[in-house]
Amino acid sequence: MEQVAAVAVIDARGVVTGWSEGARLLTGYPADEAVGRPAAELLTDALPTRTDGAWTGPVVVRHRDGGPVAVTVTACPVLGPGGRPAGLTVTALPEPGTEPTLAGLAFEQASMSMSVFDPLQRYLRVNGEACRVMGVPEEVLLGRHFPETVEDAQHSRGFNYHLRQVAETGHPVRYESYTGAPALNRDHAWSIEMWPVRGDDGDVRGVALAAFDSSDQYWARQRLALVNEAAAAIGTTLDVARTAEELIELLVPRYADFASVDLLEWVLGADEPPRVPDGDIVLRRVAHGSVTEGTPEAAVHLGETDIYPAATPPAQALRLGRAVLSQAGEPAFMRYVAERNQRAPQGLRHRLGAHSVLAVPLRARGTTLGVAVAVRIAHPDDYGDDDVVLAEEVASRAAVCIDNARRFARERTTALALQHSLLPRGLPGQAAVDVAHRYLPSGSTAGIGGDWFDVIPLSGSRVALVVGDVVGHGIPSTATMGRLCTAVRTLADVDLPPDELLTHLDDLVTHLAAYDAEGERDAAELGATCLYAVYDPVTRRLAVASAGHPAPAVVLPDGAARLIGMTPGPPLGVGGLPFEATELELPEGSVVALYTDGLIEDRDRDVDRATAELCSALTAPTATLDALCDTVLKAVLPEEPGDDVALLLARTRALGADQIATWDVSPDPAEVAATRQAATERLTAWGLEETAFVTELVVSELVTNAIRYGEPPIQLRLIRDRTLICEVSDGSSTSPHLRRAHAFDEGGRGLLLVAQLTQRWGSRQTTRGKTIWCEQSLSPLF
Repeated sequence: MEQVAAVAVIDARGVVTGWSEGARLLTGYPADEAVGRPAAELLTDALPTRTDGAWTGPVVVRHRDGGPVAVTVTACPVLGPGGRPAGLTVTALPEPGTEPTLAGLAFEQASMSMSVFDPLQRYLRVNGEACRVMGVPEEVLLGRHFPETVEDAQHSRGFNYHLRQVAETGHPVRYESYTGAPALNRDHAWSIEMWPVRGDDGDVRGVALAAFDSSDQYWARQRLALVNEAAAAIGTTLDVARTAEELIELLVPRYADFASVDLLEWVLGADEPPRVPDGDIVLRRVAHGSVTEGTPEAAVHLGETDIYPAATPPAQALRLGRAVLSQAGEPAFMRYVAERNQRAPQGLRHRLGAHSVLAVPLRARGTTLGVAVAVRIAHPDDYGDDDVVLAEEVASRAAVCIDNARRFARERTTALALQHSLLPRGLPGQAAVDVAHRYLPSGSTAGIGGDWFDVIPLSGSRVALVVGDVVGHGIPSTATMGRLCTAVRTLADVDLPPDELLTHLDDLVTHLAAYDAEGERDAAELGATCLYAVYDPVTRRLAVASAGHPAPAVVLPDGAARLIGMTPGPPLGVGGLPFEATELELPEGSVVALYTDGLIEDRDRDVDRATAELCSALTAPTATLDALCDTVLKAVLPEEPGDDVALLLARTRALGADQIATWDVSPDPAEVAATRQAATERLTAWGLEETAFVTELVVSELVTNAIRYGEPPIQLRLIRDRTLICEVSDGSSTSPHLRRAHAFDEGGRGLLLVAQLTQRWGSRQTTRGKTIWCEQSLSPLF
């Protein structure tokens, strides 16, 4: 072993004539201060007088800072010409275990690892803490190169590189490292500072370093980073299973060798949370992960249920509502591992070495949802109190995200059920149009929207086509959708024109918004758009009005597709602005497409381009309207729509002239019989003799009422469709109504008779007065 010694040369006069680097390090005197001075000035006592020349003994040297330094001196005489004594060569080594100077004591007793190296990376001094870390006494290290004392590893090469850089450049270095040490059984975090040691001439004479064990601070930062990462990494979706998987991905491998998330059964359903049972607990495995591929440690497969006995850590954590820590050797730990091995013996070899289990309940808003379990197998450290605090913090955040996902799933299921109950399941029988429809609920985190559509049979074989969209998402929007859908059906039953119907609907929404605003709800939630169209198969005319809704598209039989040019009105709820209806005549076989904005609008899409894609898709040759619906959705929609989509396609039909009979009636009671006779003859021509009796009565009553109470012009029209429709129009706008006739009244029973004899009846206002109509059911042949 190479020894580093202090060497001085003293001439016969007792004056120092030579001074080594070791002497400088030992005493603090540089060579230019020591050479030329009497040696006695550097000693607290005189050198012993020896007659034999060479000698060895203890000497106390005066350090440059004034403190004494105990050394062991070996003196050898230097002979001059003739063999006469010419001086002494003195070699001094510090006495082991002694450090008389205050600076030396501070160096030796420092709580951090401190060392001094020469420019060639050889040890010159090592304090007690450094010896403890290295696991050897100082004399084993002194004079040896650093790489000779450690294993050849990346962190060791990096350490030596920094030593060399400081010696060569003279610039200090500060860095952090997470490495092991020869005497430590696991990696530690170190904050290391190296700085050059310069002589009076400014040259680098060595490199000093101090290494502080910052493992506690390092792990505290790691725990804080894990908590911060949990806030960003957990809950990126509103899916319960995916949220549980994100928790596992956060824990494995840096916090656990194996981790699992088990939830109570009700969390995955729509039930209300029950009380956590006192005994055995049944949980369903939602997610797990491991440092070993395939997660062979898992005793329960994903999706399976497991019964946790009351004494196991997961069951205790659920019951107590706090984290439960269990270590190897404890009875609860041994029972838990034995139960896992018994349930899944094939994973036994992967569980060998398991030494610490931490079970943390997943609790959010005062409700227990399940439990997360973390197990350490290869990781050398047991879980401690700091890990419990960290696990509870991360589990708390994960539980809130899982509860949010559960609530979203429950609200989505409720909103879907409510919406499906409000949307038409089977479209009503009518002959004006063939229809097909699609409704796609949104899969976004915003929730189910308020899109709806409807097909409403009207009098005179006409049909109303409706599509609408309520602002917002979730159950409130779905409930508002239900109110508007009901309101539209009610107003349609009054047989209002499209623009008038939207005006009444706008008033309704305005009143609802005002009412809900008084109840401290957001009135904007009641905003909506609606498109209402009426198609008449007799005239082949389509009347359509919009309240802030996209214009429908129409495909003519020749294959030409375009948007219907119309003036859109304001959205419902704005109030005070008019709506304008647009009318156009359509050839039989035209296809009208009504849709909500989710089909063509998205923040990443161009509306004009999407509209062009819609018109192009509508012209695709398909066998049925249902197939055309699928074609349109596939061509126009992105892979993940951001909003609900409703699509309603209607192919128009037309009633031929042979299905309609019209008579102008003079306002003379004598005309009633002739009109009745003409109607009977037409029924015979249509082969509807079985309806003649009822029709004669109905025609007589309605025509008589029109002559008696109405105004010219009076007209009778019969329509043979799926039902037999009888309409009587006159120029009066007074609406008829049923009344109860008393026993001796001579009249008042006409409309009551009509209502009893027909399937349904009603009246509608027209631009020239009113029309009273009624329908009779026909044979299925028609």
